[in-house]
Amino acid sequence: MTRPKDLDPSSNPRALLGCELRHARERAGLSQEALGAPLFVSGSFIGQLEAGTRRMHMEYAVYFDERLGTEGFFTRNCRAIAKSKYPDHFAEAAEAEAVATSIRQYATLLIPGLLQPQAYAEDVFRAYHPTAAQESIDALVAARLERAHLLDDPTTPALWAVIDEAALKRPVGGAPVMAEALHHVAGLTRRHRIIMQVLPFAAGAHAAMDGPLKLMEFEDAPPLSFVEAPDMGKLLDDPATVARHTRMFNLLQAQALSPKQSLALIESVAQHYEHGEQHP
Repeated sequence: MTRPKDLDPSSNPRALLGCELRHARERAGLSQEALGAPLFVSGSFIGQLEAGTRRMHMEYAVYFDERLGTEGFFTRNCRAIAKSKYPDHFAEAAEAEAVATSIRQYATLLIPGLLQPQAYAEDVFRAYHPTAAQESIDALVAARLERAHLLDDPTTPALWAVIDEAALKRPVGGAPVMAEALHHVAGLTRRHRIIMQVLPFAAGAHAAMDGPLKLMEFEDAPPLSFVEAPDMGKLLDDPATVARHTRMFNLLQAQALSPKQSLALIESVAQHYEHGEQHP
């Protein structure tokens, strides 16, 4: 097995904990499986903690300090980085997304968060929280836009999105906002930064009728899938589940329009919105 590379602790809040966990575990002469067994987690899960793709929860940190003799290191640092700018149900997925090498996503009713411009994101959050103070909405929007800086790198993570036609036709924020959002997506596609496909209404029933899906791959850790519902989200690492979700995404790709056809449709719908048409 290839030895995991050392992570740069300054690049990711979890990288420091991951590096130190691996060093402390190896110093104690324990395998990943042996360290995880008393916690009823797999060796693969310990590997994900060491690779920085999973969040270390406090109960794990306390156990690691006791088992590895690290004098409260993990407890102190876990508490220090526990706060997140993201909602609780999404925080761990966002942190994993930040170190992913590949992201594949199916979006049902919305343009994916990584691809949303400011005005679109603000209208989405205002719809979610109609009575929230503007400062709270601004903070949520800022966090979403910060996430989008992942795409500033020209190649990593590779992003392949399949979006339902409904996401194009629902006029979030009105026609001008939708025109801007769709042109933004089209621009990323034309610059070859993302691969985008549209799943048309004409496709009928499909493999992901139950909701959105995100798959993430990493350089030094097993892949993960993320599924969500209102105010709920779950990051999954079970190999059989991830394989099943991967097949679902492959089926969606097969039913969707080609990337070239999808780009043409996105730009056509954007032009309709530019002319003030709410339902192109």
